[in-house]
Amino acid sequence: MLARDIGARLAPEPIPDSLLDVGVPGEAVDYDAYEARAGLYAYSLATQAKGEDGAAKGFVVHRLVQDFARRAMTDERRGQALREALAWVNAAFGGDPSDVRNWPVLDRLGPHALAVARGADEAGIVGPIGPLLNDVAILSYSKARYAEAEPLLRRSLAIDEKVHGQAHPIVAIRLSNLAELLRATNRLREAEPLIRRAVAIDEASPNPINPDAASRLIVLGLLLRDSGRLGEAEPFVRRALAIDEASFGPDHPDVAVDLNNLAGLLQETNRLGAAEPLYRRALAIDEASFGPDHPRLANRLNSLAAFLYASDRLREAEPFFRRALAINEVRLGRDHPQVATSLNNLATLLQATHRLTEAEPLYRRALAICEESLGMEHPNTVTARENLAALLAALGKGA
Repeated sequence: MLARDIGARLAPEPIPDSLLDVGVPGEAVDYDAYEARAGLYAYSLATQAKGEDGAAKGFVVHRLVQDFARRAMTDERRGQALREALAWVNAAFGGDPSDVRNWPVLDRLGPHALAVARGADEAGIVGPIGPLLNDVAILSYSKARYAEAEPLLRRSLAIDEKVHGQAHPIVAIRLSNLAELLRATNRLREAEPLIRRAVAIDEASPNPINPDAASRLIVLGLLLRDSGRLGEAEPFVRRALAIDEASFGPDHPDVAVDLNNLAGLLQETNRLGAAEPLYRRALAIDEASFGPDHPRLANRLNSLAAFLYASDRLREAEPFFRRALAINEVRLGRDHPQVATSLNNLATLLQATHRLTEAEPLYRRALAICEESLGMEHPNTVTARENLAALLAALGKGA
């Protein structure tokens, strides 16, 4: 049954064991998916997939087997199998897709989530696929694959607007996620009306003071900050902090995000004495919450190090920059935009302390990452290019 029906609706990529750990829709309670897979192996209808290290990586149902199974089904059964496959993948695609700790599982489920979601979309089964498309998009966004994430976010928004109506809280989530992607890709004018619409939905709800509303306030505050409207941004960031502290207590990771953002605004408006304790409190919260090697902690390390650098405390800043870079390279991969930020920050400090030859390869790596992941005209790319040009001029190498 697994190969003939539901499995036929999945992608041709390897099917991870994590999917078999979830109850298969339409099967008996005592159905054993692993036993069913063994039957597929016995008849050579599926083969074990292995990674580059030789370790087992799920299994593959041959494309011809999938195609034959789809053709053998009646139209009614084909639609039922699609709904069952959608429910199966939805159940397995759990956990926060923005959290790097969930990536090993979700990465392998991603192709199957897209296959069943797109199949359901084509068949007019719209209800369950909005959340699934959103989660796959957030996974891609978190890996800085913005071009992949954007159409999924837009489709998820359109579906949930149709299913729930224009002013539903779920629509506010979709609007905020799309606005955050647009902010990350420097399309601030496109992003602002979306996040303002999301905030308006929250404020019209029966409970406008809740953590979900706080997350939208933060996105709006950051967008205003990026637009140079610091005075407008600060009240939104402070409101978000107050809501999250009241909702979660003073030591929650969401509070750390708010503290870090408020500290950044205080720093930009030259209130350095007020900013530093907020940076340090945010760092302490995330280290206690996530441990010593999580990318969230790397963000806090970068923020505090940048503050110390701006305060002319370069010796204090350097170990924080280096630790943030090491975490991001291991957990996000060497070509992630956050790695470029860490490289650029460390290179800037090395240049300021007259270690120009050490700084040059870091600037070059940062620029290459930004050009590839963000595009030639993104502000981060422009900054990386200008920084490298200035260094080369200082070394007498020319542009």
